[in-house]
Amino acid sequence: MTSSSTTLSLVDTDPAELAVDAIVIGLHSQTTDAAGPARAADFAGTLLLATGAESIAAAFDGRLTETLALLGATGGPGEVIKLATLGTVTAPLVVAVGLGPEPSGAAPAPETLRRAAAAAVRALAGAERVALTLPLPDDEDGPAALRATAEGALLGAYRFAGYKTRPQPTRRPPVAAITVHVPDAGDERAQAEISRAGVVARAVTRTRDWVNTAPNELRPPSFADSVATAAREAGLGVEVLDEQALAAGGYGGILAVGLGSEAPPRLVKLSYDPAIAAADGSVKRLALVGKGITFDTGGVSIKPAQGMWEMKSDMAGAAAVAATMLAIAELKPAVAVSAYLPMAENMPSATAYRPGDVVTMYNGKRVEVLNTDAEGRMVLGDAMARACEDGCDYLVETSTLTGGQVVALGKRVAGVMGSTDLCQRVQQAGDAAGEPTWPMPLPDDVRKGMDSEVADISQVNASMDRAGHMLQGGVFLREFVADEVPWAHIDIAGPSYHAGEPTGYWTKGGTGVPVRTLLELVDDIAANA
Repeated sequence: MTSSSTTLSLVDTDPAELAVDAIVIGLHSQTTDAAGPARAADFAGTLLLATGAESIAAAFDGRLTETLALLGATGGPGEVIKLATLGTVTAPLVVAVGLGPEPSGAAPAPETLRRAAAAAVRALAGAERVALTLPLPDDEDGPAALRATAEGALLGAYRFAGYKTRPQPTRRPPVAAITVHVPDAGDERAQAEISRAGVVARAVTRTRDWVNTAPNELRPPSFADSVATAAREAGLGVEVLDEQALAAGGYGGILAVGLGSEAPPRLVKLSYDPAIAAADGSVKRLALVGKGITFDTGGVSIKPAQGMWEMKSDMAGAAAVAATMLAIAELKPAVAVSAYLPMAENMPSATAYRPGDVVTMYNGKRVEVLNTDAEGRMVLGDAMARACEDGCDYLVETSTLTGGQVVALGKRVAGVMGSTDLCQRVQQAGDAAGEPTWPMPLPDDVRKGMDSEVADISQVNASMDRAGHMLQGGVFLREFVADEVPWAHIDIAGPSYHAGEPTGYWTKGGTGVPVRTLLELVDDIAANA
């Protein structure tokens, strides 16, 4: 099942003359000293058209804000108001999208533009051609604003194909073609940003498609096949370890988690090597690791039934890393990147691993299992140890690891743990991409409580129970990272899946987090090592 495809291009034609089905403009809210507007004309004074809408406003003889006010516009972030033009401009529909208060002396933040563009495009489902003329500054902030607008527009057009057997008359198709108005459509930097936005959006939507796929159709072998096929087509190096190879290689954690399922586990390695050669070692090596639990029942320590269907998203980390690698193959950064995707299905059965088991991991450490629902750290430990063995200058792992992340940070903000400097770079990358993270500690007392009487480490801190659960996961993973390797763990249990109504550029289901963060980080490493 795949999402629909939407094309993206630039245009510098006067927006009032664009032959499209709808033209999208920005609308700011504006404070007023009045005690309270009583008439539409008064309320119009609290609205301000954003830069880019000048020719549209002129065509309406200066009465556009008043008309929008009559329709209830407030300029609030993400608000969408549609207005039939009746021939006033070439497009039959003007769509005003709220951008919130006008920034003081600056253009709207990239994330504001990203969400606004998505909201407008989603509201225009069924239209064939849509143009956006949103405020894009002509200074050093311009490329970031253009990138955000283009990304938001494409992500707002996303729709998972789904499994319905009959046509849905009320379900309109996504916008087919989007154009973004810029002063000079031939500008090389602008074209590069549009091209990159297309690559990034495809990676995000590929992640969403994998996450949204029904779990009976995406078990470890089929997930591995899907990733491997896409990676080979993209020109990446591919290595797939099946259950026999995992057993021969000593991947005890991955094998233990997969024991309960008739669909055996896999470990997929993807490799990208930049075309440039650097004998002095200036090309850095980045390892990406993503958790690929295609469905998580909790195993013998079974989860509550309520909401368990969302556990099809427990492979969101692997999906994001795989899609990031596909984007890297197109963007060709000057960084050598390898990805490690441990895949397993955590099921209860007569052959499932048990609390009390002792598992020998890939790096030789022995783990006492106390809770089979803490399976993610088991498969990740093997993959992270393998990544360090292969050699890397940085290691970044992402996973839907703990419900504790949601309790602590909610559904929008991921937790990041590990080496301080690398975590700061991840946080900066996330801020630039609109995927916020928050640094969390790895306290010594949490690790002390994971000392085992019978093994090297216990899988969880039994004395803490659920307290500090996100931190327990990070502390455990640290045991499988080589001492000399800077590393970061990104817990995306909340941000990777959106169960509510569409908002901004998030639709219901998989979000694609943290693909854009990882790509920003790759750019940072390429530029700054």
